[in-house]
Amino acid sequence: MTATKFAHGQSNPTFLIESASGKYVLRRKPPGKLLKSAHAVDREYRVMTALAGTDVPVPRTYLLCEDESVIGSVFFLMEFVDGRVLWDPSLPELDKTQRGAIFDQMNRVLAAVHSIDVEAAGLSDYGKPGNYFERQVSRWTGQYRASETKTIAEMDRVINWLQENTPADDGRVALVHGDFRLDNMIFHRSEPRVLALVDWELSTLGHPFADLAYQCMQWRVDGGGIIPGLGDVDRTALGIPSEEEYVRMYCRRMGIDSIPDWNFYLVFSFFRLAAILQGVRKRALDGIASNERAMKLGELVRPLAAMASKLL
Repeated sequence: MTATKFAHGQSNPTFLIESASGKYVLRRKPPGKLLKSAHAVDREYRVMTALAGTDVPVPRTYLLCEDESVIGSVFFLMEFVDGRVLWDPSLPELDKTQRGAIFDQMNRVLAAVHSIDVEAAGLSDYGKPGNYFERQVSRWTGQYRASETKTIAEMDRVINWLQENTPADDGRVALVHGDFRLDNMIFHRSEPRVLALVDWELSTLGHPFADLAYQCMQWRVDGGGIIPGLGDVDRTALGIPSEEEYVRMYCRRMGIDSIPDWNFYLVFSFFRLAAILQGVRKRALDGIASNERAMKLGELVRPLAAMASKLL
């Protein structure tokens, strides 16, 4: 049996396991002292197991091991899905028609996640009741403060604004992925079809518009950086829908007319990603980051906070 670490993945180290019986993927908590509630591989295992056989494509799960004496931390084993991962949202390797089909597929999978009957899936206790955004702003502010390495004025300003401008709870509750983006999907090698949605570490029961706004950040981030985006590309020429068109596709699939407070959801998304990357930066400084890109990603905290601040 051999274990080969995947180069990508910032939070939970992930390995390809090859043995006589086939290929598998092992995902584990990282070593060292961890932030409270972070690196929840047990939650990933639970939600993917619950989604087997639904309209949400996920890898088959095999085993969750919570005995830390086996390899040093909690881990789980899942199916190796043989497909392609598309890293750049401008999809330079595809033609115009294929690009449109890929974005339509992502939209379909997102709507499928938000349409899951959480009670039937056994996930009715997968999140806490009450205003999702109040909880999330509080949680990520706490995580950010716990990993803060220097004062960032824009981040402080955004935190204050979010606390003062959280919309009233509209009662929408759905399964949310928490990190829904192109490179967390494994596509069929030749078809514009999602074989598996992975990296469920941040999933919970919450507000579906948080997932949508998080994905739509890529329309506002320029390409060429460590986080690729669509902000400076000719989307029409490439056959990629605009942010407005993508949101309209989602609304049509979900049977709703529009999304009020869209600006708040975008600000929250930039803030949350900045808070996540501050944790990545702190682990890099402490020498326990999962990836050599961690320090570079940590340098994006201030630019992301600045983008959020401009939206206020």
